[in-house]
Amino acid sequence: MLPRVSTAIDVHAFKPGELGQRLGGVWCPQAPALLGHSDADVILHALADCLFALAGEGDIGQHFPPSEAQWRGADSAVFIAKAMESIRDASVQLTFVDVTVVGEQPKIAPLRALIRHSIAELCDISPELVAVKATTTEQLGFLGRGEGLLAMVTVSAVA
Repeated sequence: MLPRVSTAIDVHAFKPGELGQRLGGVWCPQAPALLGHSDADVILHALADCLFALAGEGDIGQHFPPSEAQWRGADSAVFIAKAMESIRDASVQLTFVDVTVVGEQPKIAPLRALIRHSIAELCDISPELVAVKATTTEQLGFLGRGEGLLAMVTVSAVA
């Protein structure tokens, strides 16, 4: 078995004045809403890109084009389920998922355990194999001005 590593990012802008977002599959009712064709879950979108890449199956846009109306408002857990099918079909075994959320809000500490468990369940791995961290940009750039949220995900695996 050979090691594999994939890294991806996803970014979405906030919807001014609206609350409620999915983050790592967890509903956060007090967090600013995110703009996106689907549910705009930045963590799960980056995770899906990593999983599809590890399986040699491209990226989320190839499987779930934003030009297709059927994905409007879709729960990103659907994207992860499809990506995990690709992972199993390619005989890839996930060994670790590392998530970094970059932005001024929402605060990740109160959500960390829920997000870890959500990702673990979606990826059929132990929560101990999922790390969730957060940082800000010290008020620099669009993230620092509170205009959106970014997630960077790295997944290691063997195949």
